[in-house]
This record gives sequence, C-alpha cells and structure tokens, in this order.
Amino acid sequence: MTPLLRSTLSVKTPLCALTVALAALTPSLSQAQTKTLYIGMNGGVMEKTWTSHVFPAFEKANNVKVVVVPGTSSEILAKAQANKDKPQMHVMFLDDGVMIRAAGMGLCEKLKPSPALNEIFPTARFKDDIAAGVTMGMTGLAYNKKMFAEKGWAAPTSWMDMADPKFKGKVVFQSMPSSSFGLHGFLMFNRIKGGTEANVEPGFGAWKSSIGPNVLEYIPSSAKLAEMIQNGEAAIAPLTPTSVATLQEKGIAVEYAQPKEGSVVLMVAQCVIANNSEPVLAQKLAEHLLSASAQAAGLEHGNQIPSNPKAPAVGDDAKLKLRQFADYMKTAVVLDWSVINENRPTWNARWNRTIER
Repeated sequence: MTPLLRSTLSVKTPLCALTVALAALTPSLSQAQTKTLYIGMNGGVMEKTWTSHVFPAFEKANNVKVVVVPGTSSEILAKAQANKDKPQMHVMFLDDGVMIRAAGMGLCEKLKPSPALNEIFPTARFKDDIAAGVTMGMTGLAYNKKMFAEKGWAAPTSWMDMADPKFKGKVVFQSMPSSSFGLHGFLMFNRIKGGTEANVEPGFGAWKSSIGPNVLEYIPSSAKLAEMIQNGEAAIAPLTPTSVATLQEKGIAVEYAQPKEGSVVLMVAQCVIANNSEPVLAQKLAEHLLSASAQAAGLEHGNQIPSNPKAPAVGDDAKLKLRQFADYMKTAVVLDWSVINENRPTWNARWNRTIER
C-alpha cells in the first residue's frame, strides 16, 4: 500500500469510502504509468500532420505520449550526435542522405523485423535495415503562379531557368549546408555544368556568373518561402511536390515543375536511436509509422507520399498525387550519397566562404 493510500484510509474505513479513495488515486497512478517518447522531425506541416492524425492511434494503444522535437534534418542530427551517450530522443526522421550519415556515426539501431517493414518499397529499406523510408518524394522547382501569369512567363522546364536574367532578384535558394533542397539544387546545377558528386568544381566555379546573381536570399529552410511568394518576392525556388501541394491548400498561388534534367529523389527516413531509454516502445513506434494505416493518414492529411504501397489513397485528390509521383519518378535522379557525405563538410565550408557570405 502506498503512503498516500495508507494515510487516507483507516482500518475502520467503510467500503464506500475505500471506493472513493481508490477512485481519487487512480488518475495519478494512470498518469505515472504513461511514458513519453521523443521524436525528432521537421516542424510545420509534417509535425502537425503526424501529431494530429498519426501518433494518436499509437498513443492510445500503448498508453504513451509522443512529443515532437522539431528541426531540420541537420539540426536533429546535431542534437542526436551531441547526446549520443545519453540520447534524449527515441526516434528521428531525417532526409535520406543525412540518415546515411547518422547511421555511419552509429546513432541508429537496427529496425526489428515486422510485417510493415516487409511491406514498404525495397528502395525504402536501408542497408541492414538500419533505417527505413517513411515518405517518398523528390526535389524539383516551385514557381509563383500569380507572378508568372502577370508577366506572361512560361512555366519553368529546367534547373537552368533559375539563371535566366528575368529572374534577377527573384530566385530564393535554400542554403546548401542546412537544406536538402539547396543541396539538390546545387548538385543538379553542377551536373548540368559537367560535374559529378565526385567533382563539384564546375558548380562552384559557375555559380557566381549563373544562378548566383539572381538569388534574392539564401534561406536556411523553406519556412519563409510561403510568405515570400505571397509578397511577390519569390518567383522560383527548389521545392518538392508535397510542399507545393501543402502551400496550395493554404491558398498560395504556387505550382510544381518537373525539370527536364530530372528531379532529385528525396526520401524522409526514420531510425530508432541507439541506446535510447525506451527501446521496445521506440521499435513499436517505428513499426507503426511504416504501417499502411499510419501512412494513409499522412497522405490524406499532409500530402505525404507513402513508402508503404499498401497505404490506401482516400479520395480522387490523393489518387492523383500518387499518379503524379509515379510519373515524376520516371526521370528522377538518385545521388551518390557515399561521395556526398564524405565531402559535404568541405563543401559546406566552401559554400559559406564563397557563396553565402
């Protein structure tokens, strides 16, 4: 008997009084048994979608609270690395290339076998199941539909459209060191200029005389982009179809364009953080997030393209998004992340020193 219960009751306490005392005590016992899992992921739309429509079913089934630690992939990785010996998060979402870095740092533990893991696309399973894709996508171009219509401009068709003089002061580019969108855009420009992931000299060499003069601002993430489009500041920027669809739902006049050179495959992946304080629950959460039901909710409420092909598409709009995704994937480019991750710290320093000063 707990001290609280002992002090509340006496040997002569009537049965009805005992019932009342136990009833009063029950909420605190229930609350004490509820555990909390912390998951690192992008804030904004992704956080809102998963918090409102995906996590609740898991929380109810497991008497647990899932709390989001918001941030960009680079920020989440930095937090996980800083607390490697005593993790403060249990699961994290990272862009695919950043996830490969995290796995190489020993920050992830292998996912447990599960039916949901077996259902996802083979391309969404990382080597040795150290991580798994949760949402699928690609980086292409977003453009200001209202501005383009007013100017009589044709929709963009190439990454090189960002170098068109008519867009001087109207290109918004995400910072390459902190954003996958920025990294993708730069590496596709580099390829067009004759470079490869192993040779970025063409990209760095040509930037200042090509896209660079048109850039209004280098932004750390895409959070400001909606405002900049609405204010007529931004004409064109690297972005995903999912992000474009989300902006459209807010009434923002923006469209997605698939570059003729191809978009860049962008997968948001999850891993269970190694040595976390709730390994069993964390694995259960990771399994739930790969399930068809969870990913169907992500598609319906957040335009998240599922990595689980069994996730049902609810409504014509969701079905259209899946058809468009399949069409975009026909020309999508997969980058060499082993080379990128080996050289990215050097690229980041050079970018900050020579481009984004």
